[in-house]
Amino acid sequence: MLLTYYFWIRAVKTGSIFYSVLCALAYFYMVSSWGGYVFLINLIPLHVLTLICTGRFSHRIYVAYCTTYTLGTILSMQIPFVGFQPVSTSEHMGAFGVFGLCQIVAFASWMRSKMTADRFQLVLRSVLLVFGGAAFLALIVATFLHKIAPWTGRFYSLLDPSYAKNNIPIIASVSEHQPTAWSSFYFDLQFLVFTFPTGLYFCFKQLTDANIFVILYGLTSIYFAGVMVRLMLVLAPIMCILGGIAVSSTLGNYIANLDLFGTTEKKSGTKDTVGGKSYGKVGKKEDNYPYKQEIATAVVLAMTFCLCTFVFHSVWVTSEAYSSPSIVLSARSGDGGRIIFDDFREAYYWLRKNTPTDAKVMSWWDYGYQISAMADRTTIVDNNTWNNTHISRVGQAMSSNESHAIEIIRELDVDYVLVIFGGVTGYSSDDINKFLWMVRIGGSTPEGRHIHESDYFTKNGEFRVDKEGSKTMLNCMMYKLCYYRFGAVYTEQGRPTGYDRVRHAEIGNKDIDFEHLEEAYITEHWIVRIYRVLAPANKR
Repeated sequence: MLLTYYFWIRAVKTGSIFYSVLCALAYFYMVSSWGGYVFLINLIPLHVLTLICTGRFSHRIYVAYCTTYTLGTILSMQIPFVGFQPVSTSEHMGAFGVFGLCQIVAFASWMRSKMTADRFQLVLRSVLLVFGGAAFLALIVATFLHKIAPWTGRFYSLLDPSYAKNNIPIIASVSEHQPTAWSSFYFDLQFLVFTFPTGLYFCFKQLTDANIFVILYGLTSIYFAGVMVRLMLVLAPIMCILGGIAVSSTLGNYIANLDLFGTTEKKSGTKDTVGGKSYGKVGKKEDNYPYKQEIATAVVLAMTFCLCTFVFHSVWVTSEAYSSPSIVLSARSGDGGRIIFDDFREAYYWLRKNTPTDAKVMSWWDYGYQISAMADRTTIVDNNTWNNTHISRVGQAMSSNESHAIEIIRELDVDYVLVIFGGVTGYSSDDINKFLWMVRIGGSTPEGRHIHESDYFTKNGEFRVDKEGSKTMLNCMMYKLCYYRFGAVYTEQGRPTGYDRVRHAEIGNKDIDFEHLEEAYITEHWIVRIYRVLAPANKR
C-alpha cells in the first residue's frame, strides 16, 4: 500500500510514465494480497478530484492518473477473485468517474486554447449538460439492470455505522468491525495521537500536491478507523508520516535556536554595553527573545523523551498484544508464572487423527479456517462470511432445542459438532459470549423466523445462564453443548459445582442429556468440546 502511494506521489510530481507504471504494478500486488485495496483505488481518485476542484490539475496529473488507472485496472482484473469487479461494482465507479472527468478537463483545456473565452464557455456548458446527463442516465439504467453491483454491506457500514447492526448482523458480529474505542487509539498509537493534528497543520501551512494527498489520506483513514477497529491498520502508516512531519518541523525550528558552542557570539563580533543592555556592532538589541536557548533546549529534550517513550511503548504493545497466536493462550498464575493453554491444537490434532478424512465438522464460523488447515477436515462454515444463509443455518441449529437442531444438523450432513467453552478457565471469548450474535444471525433469514432474540433474555432484559435465565436459553443447543457434565465440576474454592468463571454464576441447568449426540472429546482445560452426531435410531 505504501509503495503504491510512494510511486503515486512520484508520478504526480514528475508526470513520468515510468513512475505511473510502477504505481500500477504496486497496486496490482496490493490487489492480489488484500481486499482493502478498495480504499486505495478510491483515495487516489479523490486526490485527483481535489486537485481538479482546487485548480491544480495539470498535464502531470493527467499522465499519472490515466496511466495508473488503466494499467492498474487491467492488471487487477487478472486476479480471479476480483475478475470484472473494477468495471461492474459501485466501489470502483468513483475511480472510473474521475478517469472520465480527467478526459473532459483535458479536452476543455485544449478547446480553451483554440477558441475565444465566450465561445468556449458556451461550448463547455453544452458539452457538460449533454454528456453529464447522458452519463447520469446511463449509471441509473446500469444500476437498475444490475449491470453495476451496489455497495456491499461492509462499505455501507463505513458510511453509516448503524447499517450493519440493523440490516446485516453477520458483519456487525465480527469484532474487527466494531467501532474503535478512544483508548485503543492511544494504546496503539500513543505519542502519534498528539502529533497527528500538528502534522496536518504543517501540511496545510505548505499546500503542495503531495501534501494534499497526505491530508486526504489522514482525514479519511482516521474517520474509517473510528468506524471499524480493523482499519487501524490503514491509519497507522499515515499517523507515522504525519508524526514524522510534526517532529521534524518542530525540531527544525527549535534546534536552529540552540547555540551549544557559542558560535552566535563569535559571529556577532564585539558587544557594547549601554545602560546595562547588550548591543552588537549593528546596534541591534539581542534580548528581544529572552531565554531563547533555554526554551529550545527544553523543547528538544521533551521531544526526545516522548520519542524514547514511544519506542518502549511500541515494543511493549507488540510483545503483549500482537505477538501471541490466537490458538495458543497464556495466563499468569498466582506466583507470576506463565500458564499455557494449548487446547485448540490438542483438539485439532484429535480431529485429524481420530475422525474419518471425509468427516464434516460444524462450529461457529470463527474457527473454520483453523479446522480446515490444522485438522484437515471439512467445515460447514468458515471465516469467509460471504454465505450469510449458510452461517444463519448454523446459528439456527445452535439457538434451537435439540429436536429442532438435529434436523438442521442432518440437513447439513454434519458428523461432529465443536464448541468453545471458557467456563472452567475464565476464557471470555467463548461461544456463550458470542451466542447472542448466533441468535441474531440465525433469525435474520426466513428459515429462522421462529428465533427471537427476546426469548433468550429474562423478563428484566438480562442475559443469564443461572436459574434466573430464560427457559429458551437453558434448553437451547449451545447451552447444552457447553455445559454438559459441567454441573458436577468444581472450578473455584468456596463456589458450588457448575460455577462459570466467565459469567460468574452457577449454571441453572445441571441435568443435561443428549438424545442425538454423544461427547467424543474434551480438551485438558475444557476449552474445546467435540460431540459426535449419532445416526438416526432406525439406522443404528
